[in-house]
Amino acid sequence: MKSLTSRLVVTAVLLVAVVTLMIGIATTIAMRSNLTDRLDRDVQASMERFTGRPDGPYRPPPDDDGDGDGDDRFADRQQPGTLSAILGGAAADTGFVITSDDRKFLSSEALADLGDVPVDGKVHEVSLPGVGEYRVTTLETSLGTLITGLPTSSVDDTISSMIWAEALLGLLGVGMAGVAGTFVVRRQLAPLREVAATAHEVAALPLESGEVDLSARVPNPDEKTEVGQVGAALNTLLAHVESSLTARHESEQQVRQFVADASHELRTPLSTIRGYAELSRRTPGDAATLSASMTKVETEADRMTSLVDDLLLLARIDSGRPLANEPVDLTRLLLEAVGDARVLGPEHHWRLELPDEPVELLGDEQRLHQVVTNLLTNARRHTPPGTTVTVSARQVDHPQAGGVELVVADDGPGFPPELARTAFERFTRGDAARTRTAGGAGLGLSIVAAIVRAHRGTVQLTSEPGDTRITVRFPGVSPARPQD
Repeated sequence: MKSLTSRLVVTAVLLVAVVTLMIGIATTIAMRSNLTDRLDRDVQASMERFTGRPDGPYRPPPDDDGDGDGDDRFADRQQPGTLSAILGGAAADTGFVITSDDRKFLSSEALADLGDVPVDGKVHEVSLPGVGEYRVTTLETSLGTLITGLPTSSVDDTISSMIWAEALLGLLGVGMAGVAGTFVVRRQLAPLREVAATAHEVAALPLESGEVDLSARVPNPDEKTEVGQVGAALNTLLAHVESSLTARHESEQQVRQFVADASHELRTPLSTIRGYAELSRRTPGDAATLSASMTKVETEADRMTSLVDDLLLLARIDSGRPLANEPVDLTRLLLEAVGDARVLGPEHHWRLELPDEPVELLGDEQRLHQVVTNLLTNARRHTPPGTTVTVSARQVDHPQAGGVELVVADDGPGFPPELARTAFERFTRGDAARTRTAGGAGLGLSIVAAIVRAHRGTVQLTSEPGDTRITVRFPGVSPARPQD
């Protein structure tokens, strides 16, 4: 019996069998006691008929001389099977059992056994040779000890019939309990089998790598039952595992894409460097060509260095390496960055909107400077000449703590919708509509997003033709001021 269904059914059947047996035993004992009490009352009534009145002295029937040959009318007053005997009198001991048509006299052995019955007026049970089991009572009379009794065969027959009936009903009940129990247990454990089937289905899936379709679920678990709660818990677990595997797959895809993009970005300057190196080797005597080649090699090397530095920065931020956490004057950073942008992009119109009070926040000044620089560089590179770029910063109030909001807006052509969704992903470049001729490796905005997240901030892009805004929000700081 290894299955849970079998164990539960067997347990239920055994419980029903034990309860049925206990009820049968108790009922049989109670019934025997009741029948025996009624038989004892009949025995006392038989004694009263012998004596003529209840608890009265014995009066022999007419013409009775004590030799046992009295009037047959005395025996006629008793029911068949009644035993009567007189012992210890002047005459010889005698006794008989009344039959339907005559009297059957008792043997000497039976009379001797009757002589052992206590003379106390109570009903006793005695086994008589050749006669059987009897319930008898005694009465001391002038003629000797009068004994009368009735057979227990009626009680035994009734109890025997009752036991057989109880046994048959008990077997029928146990059988019905087994059938009903099997049906009920199977029905109640059906959700558990669904849980097991779902678990086996999931266990057969290859979860090591790649995209995994983990859509298997326990159908419609009833959380009002314990088995349903197990099914619901398994569904919750599978949903969590599915989301984790999906995130793992997306991460693997991003890593593969990142490696491919990085390799592609490095291939171009490497190819350029190799080409100019070969050109220099073929024209060793041409000083002008050699100088131009070295200049190009140096430019491409700088480009590679910048790319590698950006990749290392992203790797450090992704690894969770802590940044500096000190008060930073964002107003000063913006003044410096916008001043640099005016020099690098004189064909753009640069506007700076700042409050009267300095805007401060907690963070890493070097990384925050890189955020501002990357945002301004992105606006300069990917908008046409004459575009107005507006930079603003302000303190904002939140229910629990202050914050800092930095906005870089321009009135250029805007991001295409498909590009706006991936603008902060790595190696994402603007298209020709945003004049990508001077574009970089496509890491600028991804570095912005990574640094902002490392400062527990958020970055958001909204774009439409004539109005593109990148909004950065940082947790604020209320620096301690000196006491007056």
